[in-house]
Amino acid sequence: MSDKREGYISWDEYFMGIAILSGMRSKDPNTQVGACIVSQDNKILSVGYNGFPIGCSDDDFPWTRVGEPLDNKYFYTTHSELNAILNYRGGSLEGSKLYVTLFPCNECAKAIIQSGIREVIYDSDMYKDMPSSIASRRMLTAAGVKFHQYKHTEREVSMKL
Repeated sequence: MSDKREGYISWDEYFMGIAILSGMRSKDPNTQVGACIVSQDNKILSVGYNGFPIGCSDDDFPWTRVGEPLDNKYFYTTHSELNAILNYRGGSLEGSKLYVTLFPCNECAKAIIQSGIREVIYDSDMYKDMPSSIASRRMLTAAGVKFHQYKHTEREVSMKL
């Protein structure tokens, strides 16, 4: 008979929680996205959030979503998924899972596929009808990368000591 505590969080809750927490590091005033890459044996391999590359000051580049291409954020920001992939220093990501707060765009899908990530668990799918998301789904499916939406438990996250 076990006396272990009941009601502890699942692996999915834990890793999506890490992705959400990582997204809170983003300085983007509109969209904060976080990602967490996990090994097959449930070890965190890397995390990332959307922001500018190392050496590119948050104060020197635009955060706006509108305007001329060189005057908005889109040419400059690195998405959370790519940041997590590039932040990993341990070798291969083959067979790993990616937890991400927003369904990956087509550019991130390419990096996910090339890095060997085999499963994507995403939270929001707010751009599902956009061409970049449609292309992403096509590529992930063609490459055999499984993907599904995270199922919320509505559990409140708090620490009781």
